[in-house]
Amino acid sequence: MTGDPRLSPPHLGGERETLRAFLDYHRTTLAMKCEGLDDEQLRERSMPPSTLSLLGLVRHMAEVERAWFRRVFEDGDAPMVWSDKVDFQAAYDASRSTRAEAFAAWETEVENSRRIEREAATLDLAGYQPRWEQEVSLRMVMVHVLLEYGRHNGHADFLREGVDGTVGA
Repeated sequence: MTGDPRLSPPHLGGERETLRAFLDYHRTTLAMKCEGLDDEQLRERSMPPSTLSLLGLVRHMAEVERAWFRRVFEDGDAPMVWSDKVDFQAAYDASRSTRAEAFAAWETEVENSRRIEREAATLDLAGYQPRWEQEVSLRMVMVHVLLEYGRHNGHADFLREGVDGTVGA
């Protein structure tokens, strides 16, 4: 991996600025974990019977971004990227996927999520979360997605180490 392109979140900042910065930090971390690997390496699985791979994590996070931003605040009927129903596990099977396909979907969803957040007048913006059958705030969604990235970036650390021994950040 080359130098660290991540921007550190502010040590003193407002709530929105801090949430936005931490989300972008973790989004960049996931991309870093995949940097320099070819499709085959990105599809390497953790251990049988798991289908978890770095490419599967990118696909999964595209689904997470879509489910928590697009489907909650814009279009509750927007189809998921890799499943006919809301099945986050379907994204993990990246056996026939490519870097280009997975990253295109993920980057599209990240940009859409950023736009939704930027255009929202307040973090109190409410949207309907169909799985929970209740309204949630943009603040809650940002925290939830941030926690998803934090957990899965931990998986990405181990997956990357297993692929080529790269550790850190």
